[in-house]
This record gives sequence, C-alpha cells and structure tokens, in this order.
Amino acid sequence: MKRKKIPLSFYRQPDVVNIAKELLGKTLVTNIDGMRTSGVIVETEAYAGVTDRASHAWNERRTSRTAVMYEPGGVAYVYLCYGIHYLFNVITHMADMPHAVLIRALEPADGLEIMKARFGNQPTHNITAGPGNLSKALGIDNKLTGESLNGATVWIEDAPTLPDDLIVASTRVGVAYAGEDAYLPYRFNIKNNAWVSKGKGLTKK
Repeated sequence: MKRKKIPLSFYRQPDVVNIAKELLGKTLVTNIDGMRTSGVIVETEAYAGVTDRASHAWNERRTSRTAVMYEPGGVAYVYLCYGIHYLFNVITHMADMPHAVLIRALEPADGLEIMKARFGNQPTHNITAGPGNLSKALGIDNKLTGESLNGATVWIEDAPTLPDDLIVASTRVGVAYAGEDAYLPYRFNIKNNAWVSKGKGLTKK
C-alpha cells in the first residue's frame, strides 16, 4: 500500500538517534527507470556528525564525498564501501550539522521480481538484509547522492511510529576504529524481524 512521503521537516529534527528509531517500520522506495521497488525499514544506524568518531564527518571532515552531509536534512547520501557495495544513508538535521542514518536492512514490499533480476536471479533469501544488498535490490548507487527524499526517484513513505518494546538497540557494525564511540547504542532494529542483517556490533568485555 502506498503512503504519503515523509515531509522534509521530519529529517530536519536535531536528534539523529530518535530519527533512526522512528524510521523503523517506514518504507524506502525507489523509482528507477520507471520501476518501483520498496521495502519496509527494519534496521538502521545513527551517525551523530562532527562529534561521532564513526561518522564520515567526524572532526568537521569535509571532502567531495561528504559535502552532501552538510546540506539540510532530507537528501540521500550514497557511498561505495570497500569498492563493492553502495550504502544508502539519509541526511538529517539542518545545514552544516552533518548527521546521517544508514539504512541497514529492509523487508521486501514492492517489486520483488525486479529486485531478483538485479541480482541476476541468483538465490535471494537475504535480498534486502544488509546495507549492500538492499541498495542493489532497489537499484541504488552513488548517482542518487544529493537526491531529495521528497522527489520522484527515491523517498520514504510514512507509517506509524513503532512502540519502544518492538525496537532493539545495539552497537553499530564495522566501526571498531571509532574507539569508545564504537560502543554507542546507535543501531536499531525491529525485534524478531527475519530480515535484520547478521552483522555483529562490538560488546565490551
């Protein structure tokens, strides 16, 4: 079922952690070459800008890649990870406050056959579980960086906010380099959802 797009005001709130939680249950949609594909967001990670050592914008880092992070919230930030996978992020907060939410997993909704074709019709039991997989399934690449999330190519459709007892908080994946910030509970997923990725965050011994 198609729902209304989330307004840009949602993305421009200051609390990136709360936004990461509130995105759970909403639907990420792409319209690539006239083909709609979508999935319900079941896993996210928050990145809190210049003070977060796990963020690409930590310590006010600005590069040609991260420039989009300093735009007003409500645009896409897509980057290539390890030269293999495109990762899709939502920019939040106001201009020059480079907060972002990484979308880590989706539960497929529209266009499953299109998604399978993008994988060459290989086995697709985890087609949208994990940030690299979901980007491939939805046709996302770095050409979408800077696209408005209120436009006609990529957007997120609204849904009721989930209650706290359905949300699991944990540490983020692949950010061991971030020191103490690697242990921040900034990763969120829908409890017991089968499409949550298998990635493991760090735990203190």
